[in-house]
Parts: sequence; structure tokens; C-alpha cells
Amino acid sequence: MVHETLIARCVREEPKAQYELYRALHPQMMAICNRYERNKQDAVARMNQGFLKILTNLDKRRPDVPFELWTRRVMINTVIDDFRQQRMRKEQETLDAPLDNTDHADANDYLRHMEADAFAALLQRVPEMSRRVFNLFAIDGYAHQEIADMLGISEGTSKWHVSHARQVLQTALGRMAVPTVKTVSR
Repeated sequence: MVHETLIARCVREEPKAQYELYRALHPQMMAICNRYERNKQDAVARMNQGFLKILTNLDKRRPDVPFELWTRRVMINTVIDDFRQQRMRKEQETLDAPLDNTDHADANDYLRHMEADAFAALLQRVPEMSRRVFNLFAIDGYAHQEIADMLGISEGTSKWHVSHARQVLQTALGRMAVPTVKTVSR
């Protein structure tokens, strides 16, 4: 937990305090960036961008919002902003495919219990856009309409990307069969 005295010192632009804050936030910020970026170099670049935004906006944060929650939000918004910029440069096409209503309950149960590192490695197999939407929906808890607004896609496209990400993850895990209990009739 970051103390208010450290935050106040950072607002006064004390380099030692800024370094202390960086070290305190580093694990949380890297975890967020690693989920969204395809490689470590991009994740570090995004983390540094986010940390700079945190430092420059410390005096603007609302005191009623917990500091860790605020920094997490700034970091996620930094990743999303970068994605929007990349998207405008590349002119990606939007996919409005029909939703797949396949039941993914088995894979979802397994994913909830996976180690974070194993899940992060598995998530890297998901195509970039689907991975970002999946992160926002399944991990960060955004609604499809919020994701659609953030990324400039339709709500249906958001749902499609989550479904597609789940399919890729399920395939990567191998078809997961629900253990069946056989009853013996007597």
C-alpha cells in the first residue's frame, strides 16, 4: 500500500519519492501491461508511459478513490489509448461476425485456477484484438458496451472477440471434457 506522504512527496517532484513509487507500483503495472502487450519490450514501454501519466496527474486524482485503483485505471487507459493510436495508423478492419454460443464453462473453470504466469503465456496465443477485448471483459470486468465505446467497435464485435478468445484458449488447452460419473444400476 502506498502512503499519502509518499504521494505528497511525488507531487512535489522529489526524485527519490518518484523512484520509491515506481518500485512500489512496478509489479502491479507490469502485470497489467503484460496481459495486453505481445512482448516484454512493448509491455515495459507501456508501463513507463503509464507511470509518467500517473506522476503528471497525481495532483488531479480524487482523494476518495483508492490510490491503487486509480493507478490501475490510469494504466489500463494508457494501454487502450496506445491501442487506439495503433489502430488508426493501421486501419484495422472490424469484424462483425455472428456470435458463437458454444458452452465454454469447462475452459473458464480451468482458467480461473491456472497460475498467473501460465495463463499469461497462454493468453499470448490469442490474436491481439481478441486478447485486448478478452482482457477488458473477463479480467478487468468491463461490460461489452463499455469496451465497444473504448475501442470504437460494436457491442456484437466485442462479444465475438471474447468468444473467439475463449475458443483459442480452449483449443490451446486441448478439448476439456467434463468428467462424467457413471452410475451402476443394480
